[in-house]
Amino acid sequence: MQAESTSGGAGASPVASLRPFRAALAFGFFNAMAWQIALGTPMVLFCERLGASTFEVGLAYAFVFLMTPLQVLATAWVSRFGFRRVMLTGWSLRSVFLLVPLAIAVAAPAEGGRILVLCLIGSVFFFCLFRSFGVAAWLPWLYTILPETVRGRYFATDQIVAGTAGVGTLLLCAWLFHALPLYEAFRIEYLVAIVGSLLSFFALSRLPNPRPPESLDLAAVVRETPGLVRRAGPFRQLVLIGVWFAATVTPLPPFCAYFLKVGPGLSASEILLLTTLQYVGAIAGALLIRGRIDRLGSRPFFRIALAVYALVALFWLAYLQGMFTRNGPLYGVYFAMGLATSMWFSANLNYLPRVVEPGRRSLMVAINSAGISLAGGLAPIAWGLFLRGEGPVASVDTGVFRLFFLSVLASTLILFFFIRRLPLTVGGSPERLPGLLVFRPFRAMTNLVGFGLQGPGKNGEAARGRTPPPD
Repeated sequence: MQAESTSGGAGASPVASLRPFRAALAFGFFNAMAWQIALGTPMVLFCERLGASTFEVGLAYAFVFLMTPLQVLATAWVSRFGFRRVMLTGWSLRSVFLLVPLAIAVAAPAEGGRILVLCLIGSVFFFCLFRSFGVAAWLPWLYTILPETVRGRYFATDQIVAGTAGVGTLLLCAWLFHALPLYEAFRIEYLVAIVGSLLSFFALSRLPNPRPPESLDLAAVVRETPGLVRRAGPFRQLVLIGVWFAATVTPLPPFCAYFLKVGPGLSASEILLLTTLQYVGAIAGALLIRGRIDRLGSRPFFRIALAVYALVALFWLAYLQGMFTRNGPLYGVYFAMGLATSMWFSANLNYLPRVVEPGRRSLMVAINSAGISLAGGLAPIAWGLFLRGEGPVASVDTGVFRLFFLSVLASTLILFFFIRRLPLTVGGSPERLPGLLVFRPFRAMTNLVGFGLQGPGKNGEAARGRTPPPD
């Protein structure tokens, strides 16, 4: 195809080799602007402003994780209608539901209410629903159009582009909250999200549309999944450990932001700056692990992540006891949270290919992804039921919040023991996962089903007869 002829070749310069895929990089930039507002801390702060409870905040934050298994079903449409049509349909329909929070911000109600909260949460639900429908085509689409010679360079560049857009969007939101009245800030932010979503749509429309792959046999999924999950071995160990970790740490960002707003009364701009530091920490964690994980293996980084989260839980327990009179240490804690989560999921994704069977890679990757995403989606909902404070005003029960961090601390200690039981050397494919999964583990975990559905292919075949490096 033309992309290969213009991109391949040893003599191609880095700029020239990525030129046919600038539309994909533009998509990553503009899409980061949209989802950072629609699904991140600005959405949590908007929920709090309208009077949503901790349960409702957890529910809204969880939708993006709970919808991930729908990507498996959406692959049937990918094979029927093609990559571009499925992706554009999903992205156009999800953009419509950004109009709901924009309308609420334009109305600027003096007080929230149940109807407004339900409208906002409903808009997040449908945004995530159609996002999951469209994103099922994204990674298989990329693997079809990207030549091997530019894949690594593309994913590294994509990380830089999208990371820059995400951090820039958060800083813009922080400044808007600081400089403008709250509803005026929300109006501008959701206009930015809509513009980002529309521009990402047009960027997608410029990409080539190759022949779609064969669909995944859903009957085989239903038939084989229970046996793969029940069978003892390193794969089941890794899935259970990943599910436990996701259930432990996923509720932290929304509930910490919610508590800091209704408890100590931090401003929205301060909370956005904390979230920005969390993403900076995630990038730092990915950069630290990138050059070392092949040499040291995954287990040291699992342990570092658990140790950091244990310290984070201890800090929050001390903070809730009033041992810190200033909020300065929160900046370091948020950076540490991003660093630890990035290290954990990068290590998980590096270890995963070693424990999957070559003939069932698609299905086993999908099982791992769906399990982690569902755990990460259900945990905020469950904790939200218990964290809600008494009274009509939005609040957090600090006693239950302490129990939450005690559970985080206990989980890190238990998981540290189970990490020791993972085999140092296992069979399976020694290949490394693509750069997207290492650089952006938060987003990648909700896209990983799409990676699994590309099938083994020419470059995905396990290297038979080779032993993977010790882990």
